[in-house]
Amino acid sequence: MNRWYQLDLNLCIGFNRLSAYRIPELFFRFISRMGNGVFWYSLILILPSLYGEPGWQAALHMLLAGLPALLVYKVLKKTTSRQRPCNLHPRVRQKTASLDQFSFPSGHTLHAVNFTLVCSAYLPELAAPLASFSALVALSRPVLGLHYPSDVLAGAAIGTVMALLSLELPLFG
Repeated sequence: MNRWYQLDLNLCIGFNRLSAYRIPELFFRFISRMGNGVFWYSLILILPSLYGEPGWQAALHMLLAGLPALLVYKVLKKTTSRQRPCNLHPRVRQKTASLDQFSFPSGHTLHAVNFTLVCSAYLPELAAPLASFSALVALSRPVLGLHYPSDVLAGAAIGTVMALLSLELPLFG
């Protein structure tokens, strides 16, 4: 287990080194801020006007899929209480404010993946740009010193499972 933890920490330190340069730091801070909800809420609001009925369906499903994802995220944060790498390791520099105290899982990544998969099920033409944005959101978290890569991978896995489960519900079929 110690070997995996060391690999996770070393990867975190490596990603975080990108933020030592001003342009990547500003870029990833912007991406992280957009991934904090601004981008997703804006997308949910404009989908109906851009895509009509499929846009309404995608927006409603994204909202409804986001609620249980938020609940799972909050429960995991509270029960695992994993400290952020920037709070434990002097070589990991925090480059933006965190929304809460704990690291596991990455909520930004969880919601980005969840919303991307749900929206893409209704509007496949948005899959590539949304997946690209979600990948940048996920990358921003260790770059900014707020998450270990394992937090990001866990967030992506949870977001994927929750999106796929929501897509199987008869309510949306």
